[in-house]
Amino acid sequence: MAPGGGDGRRNGGETQANGGKSSNGGCVCGFPVCACAGAAAVASAASSAEMDRVVAVAATEGQIGAVNDESWVAVDLSDDLSGDGGDDGVAIEDRPVFRTEKIKGVLLHPYRVLIFVRLIAFTLFVIWRISHRNPDALWLWVTSIAGEFWFGFSWLLDQLPKLNPINRVPDLTVLRQRFDRADGTSRLPGLDIFVTTADPFKEPILSTANSILSILAADYPVEKNTCYLSDDSGMLLTYEAMVEAAKFATVWVPFCRKHGIEPRGPESYFELKSHPYMGRSQEDFVNDRRRVRKEYDEFKARINGLEHDIKQRSDAYNAARGLKDGEPRATWMADGSQWEGTWVEPSENHRKGDHAGIVLVLVNHPSHSRQFGPPASADNPLDFSMVDTRLPMLVYVSREKRPGFNHEKKAGAMNALTRCSAVLTNSPFILNLDCDHYINNSQALRAGICFMLGRDSDTVAFVQFPQRFEGVDPTDLYANHNRIFFDGTLRALDGMQGPIYVGTGCLFRRITLYGFDPPRINVGGPCFPKLGGMFAKTKYEKPGLEMTTKAAVAKGKHGFLPLPKKSYGKSDAFVDSIPRASHPSPFANAAGDAGVVTDEATITEAVAVTTAAYEKKTGWGSNIGWVYGTVTEDVVTGYRMHIKGWRSRYCSIYPHAFIGTAPINLTERLYQVLRWSTGSLEIFFSRNNPLFGSTFLHPLQRVAYINITTYPFTAIFLIFYTTVPALSFVTGHFIVQRPTTMFYVYLAIVLGTLLILAVLEVKWAGVTVFEWFRNGQFWMTASCSAYLAAVCQVLVKVVFRRDISFKLTSKQPAGDEKKDPYADLYVVRWTWLMVTPIIIIMVNIVGSAVAFAKVLDGEWTHWLKVAGGVFFNFWVLFHLYPFAKGLLGRHGKTPVVVLVWWAFTFVITAVLYINIPHIHGPGGKHGHGALGRHAHGHHGVKLGGFEGEVYGWP
Repeated sequence: MAPGGGDGRRNGGETQANGGKSSNGGCVCGFPVCACAGAAAVASAASSAEMDRVVAVAATEGQIGAVNDESWVAVDLSDDLSGDGGDDGVAIEDRPVFRTEKIKGVLLHPYRVLIFVRLIAFTLFVIWRISHRNPDALWLWVTSIAGEFWFGFSWLLDQLPKLNPINRVPDLTVLRQRFDRADGTSRLPGLDIFVTTADPFKEPILSTANSILSILAADYPVEKNTCYLSDDSGMLLTYEAMVEAAKFATVWVPFCRKHGIEPRGPESYFELKSHPYMGRSQEDFVNDRRRVRKEYDEFKARINGLEHDIKQRSDAYNAARGLKDGEPRATWMADGSQWEGTWVEPSENHRKGDHAGIVLVLVNHPSHSRQFGPPASADNPLDFSMVDTRLPMLVYVSREKRPGFNHEKKAGAMNALTRCSAVLTNSPFILNLDCDHYINNSQALRAGICFMLGRDSDTVAFVQFPQRFEGVDPTDLYANHNRIFFDGTLRALDGMQGPIYVGTGCLFRRITLYGFDPPRINVGGPCFPKLGGMFAKTKYEKPGLEMTTKAAVAKGKHGFLPLPKKSYGKSDAFVDSIPRASHPSPFANAAGDAGVVTDEATITEAVAVTTAAYEKKTGWGSNIGWVYGTVTEDVVTGYRMHIKGWRSRYCSIYPHAFIGTAPINLTERLYQVLRWSTGSLEIFFSRNNPLFGSTFLHPLQRVAYINITTYPFTAIFLIFYTTVPALSFVTGHFIVQRPTTMFYVYLAIVLGTLLILAVLEVKWAGVTVFEWFRNGQFWMTASCSAYLAAVCQVLVKVVFRRDISFKLTSKQPAGDEKKDPYADLYVVRWTWLMVTPIIIIMVNIVGSAVAFAKVLDGEWTHWLKVAGGVFFNFWVLFHLYPFAKGLLGRHGKTPVVVLVWWAFTFVITAVLYINIPHIHGPGGKHGHGALGRHAHGHHGVKLGGFEGEVYGWP
């Protein structure tokens, strides 16, 4: 049976329905006695009040899952997995907070069988190719064989981790029953949310403000939710924009709670064409919405005018001081003090890459009791008398930067936030978001926390949400949604050891960032229980439990740290916070948490742990926190957790949890893919190569990581496959001399199984065939440009030890969005990455034209003998059509200029070939008449090998 068969998942379902106990008395984790049974873990801090939430609840209250056609996933909802039916008579504390659903066997079993059928057919196909040499073009034959091997190998790397896709659905009804008390308080654990930004001009400041507002308005206990904004630019513009956002939040957040607003990002909400209201008073809602919309318009006007206001204010202060020419001109805050970060007119100690660290609390930690707002009045028409108006804590952080230090870009910012938040709030869980991502579903935080509080969830390091984007054209020309990867690959990995970390929309268990091992290791899971038992680790106990032993107490409060104390830095306040970061914490105060302290001494300590020199001679960036040394710090950070035996979970809900902004044009999209592919290769050539990972890594998880770190190498072979077939029409040298019947049989099986696998995959992944094909189109564009450039850059880095630098992907629109919201997607910004796809397009047009000319000139007497080759050339051109459209076209229109240029080049080449005798030689049809019989077989091989490639990576 294929790994991860239906029997294993059925047993897992029975385990969940029976409160964590399997039919043989054991647990799903494979251990006779474990922490899965009994009551779930409780929050480390004391209980506190939950915000008052007035929102209509549908019949399926609390269950977020695939409820619409867009996110549909075929699942079996048998009695043992139904969730509600199996919970009759089960104590509330023992009910699971999420359900695991298996994919229908009618989709999954044929899918698995076809993978092995295609593997056998492809193997026989390659054997046939090896045994049928072409002595007239031996170098082409050898190169093509190498390409066939690589395409088959990369296809296998992509398919094997997809043998066991599953679907996990959080149950918010059970979560509320277990953790929300009748008096309105909640036992949910604390959550620190990190938002990172680096440039307020390339990353629109209004987008960042909307992200912060959506976080403050999310449905999570107010006193348990803290938002941290990391500003790597250190500019006053970002800080004052957050001050304005905090002011507007006093209106926006109560409005969302009162009327159950979705989504809770104001820009996206007010752009909705319709505003269905499910509350109690339609008239009250209309009046409130009109008032809040006016407040938001004024808020946007203030945001857009901040840059001018700051400059004008600073000029006035500097003029009043009578500064002379050449003296530093400071940037001034609204309270009349100098800004400690980057100045508008940079000077020493006040410019990008050289400024002091800043930690400012914009919204203080709220009280534990609800605070209702004022009733409506003449001055305040908004009635919040029955609404909790408290706001979550909001903190602005700009780490210190100094010349001579490598600040490690985003990874360094995340590590600084980790230490700063530990000193201030030290929540056991961390959610990281990019500044252009906002919370689209107010239940997203609760949905993610379900996978951290369920049975056997103490071995889960992180929960990854899929990335969703807005501002993408309806045809998704550049495959920005990339749902084949998110809903296909990541969902399938959830059936193994878990999805990879993709940089944003990820919920972490804090202690995993400190280098801790999991309390137990069961990499096998329900589908491979014996495999998990082989690698079970018994010498390690949970950090919180170990602290209760006498031996640990004798060692001192830092005795249980997995690494030496000096590895964490010189801050005792930070190191003291580590034991309290576990969930549940052994230091939880039964009398209740005294609250978060933000006095001057604490803020000073928070600034100290963000200094540029703090990480010197420590384990940060290697064994602790986000990993350095690659531009894709996300992938390698998740990998380091997986090789320790930690697991991860995939959480896809509807409405989508988070929505971000996609790159605005082809140039930015190619640079984004270049950064990703370069980072993947950097991991492959580093000590984090998955080939040498620990035995705690699930075998198929290892295969997935190998695929992630090697996919850019496809460019080397793809360039050959997209050019040589076309040039063969000109040179007369082909790869296959004479195809046989078995060749066509193997080719038909390889191509047929590929198409059937694609249909089955898009079905269980819940995507469309169009999305699959669009992903394939951009895969070819990226392979011919960004992947090839990544290979060259990394080879230069490895050989010559030269660092690679990247510019920040711009999300700032430059066109007129009112006339055409997608205008910027087609703004041409020339880059050297476009050269190779343009050459491939020209080569294939010329090759097809030469073949056409040879038929007309009589060199090849039968169309059928070149039909296969010409078809392949047009197949390549069709895949590169989105690239050509983005280069020359316009949204919503067929770019006639593209077709005209293609036709013009085709005709001119054919005419020149026919009318210049020395090109094709004397005698017309007698010059190369023997070449025609090879053309179809040659290009058939290209289809067989090329179609075997994977469309799964961006």
